[in-house]
Amino acid sequence: MEFSNPNLPTEVTLMQGCSSEAERASIVAGGLDLLRAALAEKFHGHITTVAEEIRTTSRLLRELASRAQVHRSRVPIVLNHLNVLLPCLQRTLRDITAYYEDKTMSREIRWRTMYSKMTEEAAGLPLSQRFVLYNHFLALLEQLLTRSPIFDLNTLESLRTRIMTLREQRGIPPPPMQAGPVVRQELMSLATMQEPNSHWAEQIFSLPLPSRTALKHLKPSRSFGPWFPRGHLYMPPGSTILFRRVFDNDQLSILVYINPVNQSPYLLVRTSQGGVPWFSLRGAHELCIAREGSALQLKRWSRSEQCSKLWVVLYFLTWEEMVLFYCTFVALKARNTLTVQVHPSEYKLQREKRLFQAQIIDDGFKHSLIVYQDSHTRGIRLHAAVWEGELRQCPVWTAFVTHQSQSRTWLSRRSRHRVWLKDVQLYVFCNTYRQENMRQNKSGAFEIYFASEEGATRFREVFATSSPEPSETNEGAPGPSK
Repeated sequence: MEFSNPNLPTEVTLMQGCSSEAERASIVAGGLDLLRAALAEKFHGHITTVAEEIRTTSRLLRELASRAQVHRSRVPIVLNHLNVLLPCLQRTLRDITAYYEDKTMSREIRWRTMYSKMTEEAAGLPLSQRFVLYNHFLALLEQLLTRSPIFDLNTLESLRTRIMTLREQRGIPPPPMQAGPVVRQELMSLATMQEPNSHWAEQIFSLPLPSRTALKHLKPSRSFGPWFPRGHLYMPPGSTILFRRVFDNDQLSILVYINPVNQSPYLLVRTSQGGVPWFSLRGAHELCIAREGSALQLKRWSRSEQCSKLWVVLYFLTWEEMVLFYCTFVALKARNTLTVQVHPSEYKLQREKRLFQAQIIDDGFKHSLIVYQDSHTRGIRLHAAVWEGELRQCPVWTAFVTHQSQSRTWLSRRSRHRVWLKDVQLYVFCNTYRQENMRQNKSGAFEIYFASEEGATRFREVFATSSPEPSETNEGAPGPSK
């Protein structure tokens, strides 16, 4: 069954579902304890393992429901994921109950039948590992809800796919596309909210992607050092962790933090060689970034060899994640007081075509609005950059154009200079910009105010055709630095 109640808000229904399934899990674990007590000792190990994993499920569900009371504004972000998990979990718990309460069989046969049948129905996944899967998923949902810097979106999506497969194997219908009619609008509102005194980069990877466009020709990510063993590099006390990204099943990770001494961003890479972790540390001001196919390359300057050398190569599963990491790094580097210079090429993500560019007045600032199309994936995104001054071309925000743009109501011309976009999620790369100031309308649509009427007209024409061609004009290019 799906967890829905027309008389209650969706978030209330699903959080109540967490509490009720937590109670059910606790009862089921107790039932397995009673079954174990009646069986020979040779069965105790497997039953104990399953029961303990189920108790962990119960605890994680209660913790998620409790944390939802504290992080209420972020609850909409986990609802669709819960609607994937809860029906599958409920079916599993009910099946276990039906097996150990079946008095037509001896207790030993109940356990043997339960374990073999439920392993078989999950394509060979042992019963205890099924709950390990559930628990890992729940732990990630808690990280997503609390905006943990160690949250990993790719792992969440991978586990979500496995649970969807398990639902299909059990004959559970797929969940609705979204949990409730206003979740998308709430997520748009959530993207505009930022906790006081928080850094903008903490928000970038804490929102679900509106689309996932797979990249091809992936290879293992690599770190080229210099490396140091554990304990030789450290973050100063009081450092602010902005985010952590993992690659290749956590064989390589990169943690970005703000050093409280100089208020500058640093990147700490951890890799593993022969099962031993090794670390390498560089400030954003010491690195240059460039795209190479499905990877981003970060290079450092070698003083001994007087040349640039590869520091790390990161392969991304999706184009969207690559774009977000690239823009985040460039913005962090450009706004860093230790940065001497950002090479003009770093402001441009390679292998993207410019379909459109014009000046806009955005939250009181002059920005350059560009429409880019990725040459490999054909993905399209909006990109706003600083128009003039020392930070000229520095990213301000980006937004991915999804299937929603095919709707006739997605884009509307409101006046000669104003265009409204519905269902567009912005990723903002600075603390001074407030996108909510551009959503001052009942529908919550994002307003783009073009400096010229021609800009508004050409912008609409870009999305009037399914395959827009690159713009050859350079009208609207950013002016010279002051």
